[in-house]
Amino acid sequence: MKRTTAVLSMLILVMSIFALYGCPKSADVSSAPESQPQKVEAAAADTAKAAEMQKAEETAAAAKAAEDEMAKERAAKEASGLQAIYFDFDKSFVRDDAKAVMKANAEWLKANPKAKIRIEGNCDERGTIEYNQALGQRRAASAKKYLTDMGVSGKRISLISYGKEKPVCNESTEDCWQKNRRADLVAAE
Repeated sequence: MKRTTAVLSMLILVMSIFALYGCPKSADVSSAPESQPQKVEAAAADTAKAAEMQKAEETAAAAKAAEDEMAKERAAKEASGLQAIYFDFDKSFVRDDAKAVMKANAEWLKANPKAKIRIEGNCDERGTIEYNQALGQRRAASAKKYLTDMGVSGKRISLISYGKEKPVCNESTEDCWQKNRRADLVAAE
């Protein structure tokens, strides 16, 4: 009998719990429109504005990095004491007027035995991209050979050709073209 009473009490307790929690509550009905879509639209606008600002910051940072790199190259070239040499149209041999410059470059390299350099071959705007790439490479190689003949280790010198991609002057005149037909000697890291 005690067992039946305990089971019955337990059954009543379980049914009471279901009755209290199982009944649906009355819905709160209001005539005010929901403000959720406005919040979603505002959040989307904020996200778009944040993405636009981030893109502008990234663009500005990339421009600053490119400007810093160019300034760094100019400063390294000026600080190194290395000078560019110039070439005749469609030629890659070191001219007589460039030999004194190359001798000074070799002396600087001998005085700074740990310094490494990069010789950048450049051309004027005339000719195809492929031709100017090859000509720029020949010019850089000619400058390297001249330095190695003067006793500078070739292991310290790397070469690159920019062809007509890095002009210092953009006019279509002989004076301007002469400035672009060059080999730049740049201190490398």
